[in-house]
Amino acid sequence: MLTLLSMFYYICLRRRSRSGTRGEALGSRRAVELGQRSALPVTVEVEQYAKEVLDFSSHYGSENSMSYTMWNLAGAPNVYPSSGDFTQTAVFRTYGPWWEQCSSAPQPFRRTPQNFHSQDYMELAFEEPVYPTAIDVLETYHPGAIVQILACSLNPFSQNPPADVRWEVLWAGEPSKAMTPQARQFSPSIKQISFATNLLRLEVNSSVLDYYTELDAVILHGVRERPILALYKMPIIDISDLSDSDEELADPGLCCRHAGDGKHNHGNGYFDKLPYELIQLIVSHLTVPDLCRLAQSCKLLHQHCCDPLQYIQLSLQPYWPRLSDASLSHLQSRCTLLQRLNMSWTGNRGAVTPTGFSSFMKACGGNLVCLELSCCHFLSEACLEVIAQTCPRLQELNLSSCDRLHPQAFGHVAKLPRLRRLILYRTKIEQTAILSIITFCTDLRHLNLGSCVMIEDYDVVASMLSARCRSLRSLDLWRCRNLSERGLAELVAGCRLLEELDLGWCSTLQSSSGCFQLLARSLPRLRKLFLTANRTVCDSDIEELANNCPALQHLDILGTRMVSSSSLRKLLQSCSQLLLLDVSFCSQIDSRVVQELNSLFPKVAIKKSFTQ
Repeated sequence: MLTLLSMFYYICLRRRSRSGTRGEALGSRRAVELGQRSALPVTVEVEQYAKEVLDFSSHYGSENSMSYTMWNLAGAPNVYPSSGDFTQTAVFRTYGPWWEQCSSAPQPFRRTPQNFHSQDYMELAFEEPVYPTAIDVLETYHPGAIVQILACSLNPFSQNPPADVRWEVLWAGEPSKAMTPQARQFSPSIKQISFATNLLRLEVNSSVLDYYTELDAVILHGVRERPILALYKMPIIDISDLSDSDEELADPGLCCRHAGDGKHNHGNGYFDKLPYELIQLIVSHLTVPDLCRLAQSCKLLHQHCCDPLQYIQLSLQPYWPRLSDASLSHLQSRCTLLQRLNMSWTGNRGAVTPTGFSSFMKACGGNLVCLELSCCHFLSEACLEVIAQTCPRLQELNLSSCDRLHPQAFGHVAKLPRLRRLILYRTKIEQTAILSIITFCTDLRHLNLGSCVMIEDYDVVASMLSARCRSLRSLDLWRCRNLSERGLAELVAGCRLLEELDLGWCSTLQSSSGCFQLLARSLPRLRKLFLTANRTVCDSDIEELANNCPALQHLDILGTRMVSSSSLRKLLQSCSQLLLLDVSFCSQIDSRVVQELNSLFPKVAIKKSFTQ
């Protein structure tokens, strides 16, 4: 009986998926083509550029300028069809595998679906809601990062938002790398949807790219009226929610059914006779939605799928479009042993409320050691207070791009004395709060203060780190605006265990003071050093790195005019573990030098961007 039911269910799904595929293939064609069919009226297609950039996870640029920022995606193209490295484009913060190779990178979460590739995102609002017929993305440098495009049922300009906000995937693919870094128009074949939209979300993965991807504009094509074909599109059963059914669980006989003669019918292959630990191991390979579905099949599997041991680690980021307060409520009873939780990107536009999140944390936060909350715009000061009260064991906290948190909220982070990894990139943390955190969280190993524009005096922060956090391994000060030679000298004098230091775009540091040479002599364990866009870096600095930092793996000296090929050759010879060297816009290092160094040191990825 079970076998027949399974076959019937499989056949139904196959028929539905084939129908959906045919409908989607037809629906993805331009609406203008519909007029070419007999008896169908001509439909006018609307073409729009993005009106506004509503949200994004990261960008290369500064919070106070337009160069290399996501805000460049609004409006008509600035660069296309030209190719190369242009400040008028949108650029994400990272590329390639190198950031994931660093000791500061978080450990991956188990149960992450194999088809979830997204690392960054941006959300774009358009003037007029339309039924999408095509989407064009103008990529002007190292294309191929886009892995998913979604549409939202919410009109971001509406004064009366709907109670139920829906996200629909228009297109999805795997990370890829174009054959050349030249500009291209990316126009994937998109799925037809049943609602009009003027809110798109693009998700990217740059891990396979050779350099930063650059995007210039996004064009939404669509029609104002619902296409006729959409009326005949067969619906597909949605079994993707994270909650269990409220119906009574299936009979346990699905696992071991008794025959009429009193003998056991072992058609299930004695599955219920397997050791408990072995069944636990089998179901541990399922994703969270699959666990929730399987739990509805029978009491035996419900017991295994709801065992708190299956939820030691929980990544909800892949399910951000449909995670809600109700989802968290259903998961509470299973997460009593939860140690690592990833809720990055989730809960925006009211899907998760501060109350729902706080309730979940109070029930499940007692054993947490890692909490990822990147881009969680539902967070409030009350939420951070609850985290401080209920998560005494917390060692890792990621609040990256939570740029809507009030500055005073960060004072609660200082109540987590066991913190080892703290990511505050693009937050509004202020001087008082960060000094309080450094004072009480003396066991910090990894600290990211990149693009924290509200901190008034980075010299004071560096001095406090030197005095209180001597175990610091990585420090990101990307685009900090006022670190001086004095602050850097105090930092490297006290934090001698530093392995990663990002001083990119810290323009107040001057090589003539000897600060970079002192850095090289003080940090023998250094593996990563970014001196991006510091025009004063010179041969003496490179030679000190070669003499004192044999473990160096990643070095970025983009934009300096004072480094020669001879000092680079010495560096490459001395630092045998070097993997990444960015010499873009270094005037003394031309393409011929790069080719020569590439041939001599083939294991090193030497980057030299260009502008046409």
